Amino acid sequence: MRSKIHGTLNPKLFFLGFFLLFILYFVLRSNLSSSPYPPTTSSLQFNSSEETQASLPSTTTRPTQSCTKIPPSLANTIIHYATSNTTPQQTIKEISITAQVLERRSPCNFLVFGLGRDSLMWTALNHGGRTVFLEEDRQWIETVQQELPTLEAYHVRYDTKVSQAEELLELGQLPECTTVGDMRLSKCRLALKGLPEVFFEVEWDLIMVDAPTGYFPGAPGRMGAIYTAGMAARWRKEGETDVFVHDVNRLVEDRFSKKFLCEGYMRQEKGFLRHFTIPSHRSGMAMPFCPN
Repeated sequence: MRSKIHGTLNPKLFFLGFFLLFILYFVLRSNLSSSPYPPTTSSLQFNSSEETQASLPSTTTRPTQSCTKIPPSLANTIIHYATSNTTPQQTIKEISITAQVLERRSPCNFLVFGLGRDSLMWTALNHGGRTVFLEEDRQWIETVQQELPTLEAYHVRYDTKVSQAEELLELGQLPECTTVGDMRLSKCRLALKGLPEVFFEVEWDLIMVDAPTGYFPGAPGRMGAIYTAGMAARWRKEGETDVFVHDVNRLVEDRFSKKFLCEGYMRQEKGFLRHFTIPSHRSGMAMPFCPN
């Protein structure tokens, strides 16, 4: 995620406009749906006596009004991007796919493979929910959290390499890899074993696979992350999980997302981002791994 971060003026302005529109929409929605604030002390005193209320002219009665401020987390996000020279590595069209789902499902549980300059944006768009980041580089976590200490990030170790992708794709056809179950007990080579406990404690509504590094043969690659995201979605108790995979222009992301997230579950694709909606298989264990 980090290698693709660049800062130029025009893309930054486009992104800020897009982001501010989303923030404004959330605030307006919250304002319209929320109940008015409780009366002030003076208004409580005013209403405490029916005689006093009756004796005052009707013109003194003021309509009830509510005032909704931007939450501090959203305000800090706007300030961060407005004063930063970095912009997210995804394009506006790619970001819009996830943002539309977040608008519908947030506040929710959102898991992101990868920690980058767009992490604060994802946290803000999931305001009120829980957004967790899994990152391969421990030093990078420390660097980011020094600047953005509110982000929740955990270190993950990967034991695969991009050069093993073909072998892992074949192994993924074995019964131990296509049987839905608790991944802590999985014997599948693709199942990530070094995940923090938070991964298993939370039922994830959205999962974004934008890491680990996967652009050279010795890199860990996203084979395990894609497979694990798909199995976590199938193992949830009920409902659906929205799974997003970035960089599908690359061979691993393309083939593994189609194979383990299933083309039949794919909802849309823009730029280098694919969106899948995977239903729970837990209530129907006879369901095929991929829809026919």
